[in-house]
Amino acid sequence: MNGPLYFAPASEAHQKKQKAKARELRASQWWKNQLGKGLCYHCERPFKPQDLTMDHLVPIARGGVSDKSNCVPSCKECNTKKGHKTRAEMAMDELEQAKVPDSPAESGDDDM
Repeated sequence: MNGPLYFAPASEAHQKKQKAKARELRASQWWKNQLGKGLCYHCERPFKPQDLTMDHLVPIARGGVSDKSNCVPSCKECNTKKGHKTRAEMAMDELEQAKVPDSPAESGDDDM
């Protein structure tokens, strides 16, 4: 990928406010129900609720908000891999990593 999609960085005040809202949301019954499903939103693998974290689909640092429409349960591996990217950027990175070489010369296979 040539670089992330552009989002203006969020102000420090926005980030502080949204992190406080995220703490409140983590205490809600809605969030406990999300964790209770035991699935990572990104990889769809099963996890114990205590092994899931709150991921913001649009990261707080990039203007995202802490509400039900932007927060999903994520395993630590997926959340770390995603970092401050959007889900679309994460998917684009995965596609680039999975590219198949166009020719034997690119793959290093000289047997053809």
